[in-house]
Amino acid sequence: KARLNINLDTELGLRPVVLRHLRERSVFKVQECLGRAFREYLQGQGFTEVHTPKIVHAGAEGGSNIFRLDYFGRKAFLAQSPQFYKQTMVGVFERVFEVAPVFRAEKHSTARHLNEYTSLDFEMGFIDSFADVMAMETGFLQYAMELLRTEYAADGKRLGIAIPNVERIPCVRFDEVKGLAAEKYGYQIRDPYDLEPEEEHAIGRYAKEEWGSDFVFVTHYPSKKRPFYAMDDPADPRYTLSFDLLFRGVEVTTGGQRVHSYAEQVKKMEKRGMHPEEFESYLMIHKHGMPPHGGLGIGLERLTMQLCGLENVRCACRFPREQSRLE
Repeated sequence: KARLNINLDTELGLRPVVLRHLRERSVFKVQECLGRAFREYLQGQGFTEVHTPKIVHAGAEGGSNIFRLDYFGRKAFLAQSPQFYKQTMVGVFERVFEVAPVFRAEKHSTARHLNEYTSLDFEMGFIDSFADVMAMETGFLQYAMELLRTEYAADGKRLGIAIPNVERIPCVRFDEVKGLAAEKYGYQIRDPYDLEPEEEHAIGRYAKEEWGSDFVFVTHYPSKKRPFYAMDDPADPRYTLSFDLLFRGVEVTTGGQRVHSYAEQVKKMEKRGMHPEEFESYLMIHKHGMPPHGGLGIGLERLTMQLCGLENVRCACRFPREQSRLE
């Protein structure tokens, strides 16, 4: 059959057989294209591939969405992000990347969340600003779309993929674009510090209608909604030198510039009520000298979902892990 026409629960229960279907298989060929492009492009830009631990002693992102486990009688966690380790490796190789799973113990069940997903991460040193990080991601996307257009054309055609134009990706401040979208589409802003899914959709629509782009960088997120390692904007410390990349109305990337000064990092931790002594091994990199640096993480399944026009991120994961599914 050209299409399976079965519901998602049935499809996931029959996954070993369903994945043999040509259309289903093409989704993961496109996903292969994205992973391959990420690796090839960054290696061409002087990045070194690294592999970091997934069993860690502290959460990188904070919050309660972290899996706890017993590590020979000690408290340990599954990594929410390779953040601490990839920053550490900037002090060694200057430019590093990793393609690996990350774990989020989020208890909600939405069409865009997984409890285990593949993150495309990179971190780069000696940057002038977080714009360098956005430029690197833009280059990766240009490389990926060209690879999809040439070597994966049959899979793209089977899925009916409209390859987005990534020649130039518009960039707009968080507070500015929130106001622009709310004004154009006539809704009230409920959360001044973050973007709700409906807002992301509206901003994606705005970017398409006003700038003709499927992608948009939203920059300068409020400091209170960003992790402690995000660098505050010297011009206005209420905001950070960070960004999200929205693709067709869904966030697929979070990144930005990091704090590289030891004194500033300790000060920011203490201001948030954190205990720097608990992060001694992480702070060692700052204590012994770090260049200005930044990086990002891209959700591979979510990027695949948006590119292929899928309705649920589980369709872009071979064997999705969620609250009800452990096999």
